[in-house]
Amino acid sequence: MTESTQVSLKNFDLYNPTEEHGMLRETVRSFVKSEVEPQALEHDRKEIFNLPLFRKLGDLGLLGITVSDQYGGSGMDALAAVIVHEELSYSDPGFCLAYLAHSMLCVNNFAVNASEEMKKKYLPKLCSGEWVGAMAMSEPAVGTDVLGMQTTAVKQGDHYVLNGRKMWITNGTLDDNGTPADCVLTYAKTGEKNGRALISTFMVEKGHSGFSVGQKIRDKTGMRASNTAEMVYDNCKVPLANLVGHEGDSMLHMMRNLELERLTLAAMSLGIAKRSLDVMNKYATEREAFGKPLNFFGQIQHYIAQSYAEYMACRAYIYDTARRLDLNKEGNRMDSDGVKLVATTMGKNVADRAIQVLGGYGYVGEYVVERLWRDAKLLEIGGGTLEAHHKNITRDLAKNPGALLK
Repeated sequence: MTESTQVSLKNFDLYNPTEEHGMLRETVRSFVKSEVEPQALEHDRKEIFNLPLFRKLGDLGLLGITVSDQYGGSGMDALAAVIVHEELSYSDPGFCLAYLAHSMLCVNNFAVNASEEMKKKYLPKLCSGEWVGAMAMSEPAVGTDVLGMQTTAVKQGDHYVLNGRKMWITNGTLDDNGTPADCVLTYAKTGEKNGRALISTFMVEKGHSGFSVGQKIRDKTGMRASNTAEMVYDNCKVPLANLVGHEGDSMLHMMRNLELERLTLAAMSLGIAKRSLDVMNKYATEREAFGKPLNFFGQIQHYIAQSYAEYMACRAYIYDTARRLDLNKEGNRMDSDGVKLVATTMGKNVADRAIQVLGGYGYVGEYVVERLWRDAKLLEIGGGTLEAHHKNITRDLAKNPGALLK
């Protein structure tokens, strides 16, 4: 190894590899401290999505973080997206989930797969925060089994007619009055080929006839600061021009975007774990029992040390995966599934340990960790269940055993 290579490796920062990444982290961290943290507990308690605060993310260039600047985005990479999700979730995972649904599930997905004309029409509004976007895939009776979806789209003249219902849609409604997101990237069946459903993608606007919010889903365990809703398509008329790509393209659209979705969901677990670690470490240092600080005792040391080691291991895995992810094509499903598989359970477990260390104080909202614990559970379910990740990784390893030798 040459001296110059040694110096280069010594100075390499996996978590902030460029000056731009470092500046992004500091910008988001400052915004979280001054704007996100003061409102987090109240909006969780009231189950309210903070729309004015969300629009401020557009002023920071975060709502189109991975979108080219020619459409109003920031033109950054998957690693930048991970940084934003880690920092936002340190304070308010519910608010961050609304950000993920907009910037990853809708905006990035659309930017990669839509035509030039469609991108010019929609992306500037989505990147600025003028419009809030969502993505609708899950249905009341269909989750992981995407090909089993029942929502249909039939071509009639100069438009498609969509019929069906979507469920668990983050940003599906923006308030308690049933106001839908400005646009929802919607998946629907457009036919069959060789016995398999052909799934297509449509950009549905809130003003389209037959499109509405069925109900806002209340009393969720966690992620209460993001709105979740049922979407209704009742003879919903969507112009032919709002088909994204071609009929039957959606499986490709999904696979490309699922990798980034799962990576950023894993990054949310990092924020949860880091905050939980900070809280329990501070408390165990300051609180005494039997004349000694709590961190003098082996049981507490186990909780803190185990949590730190797991957090650091997951953080390295997530950032390394982000560094290698190509936003424009699929190709690393094994590790995007892998980081979500290990990090989401890690985040939940670290939050759980923080509650245990704080005892009664950990069980009330003022000390944050009970909210983080509630929020963390969703990450083991949304964007692909743990069981789906087990299946995918096992199948991919069987097809490519050489992946273990890289």
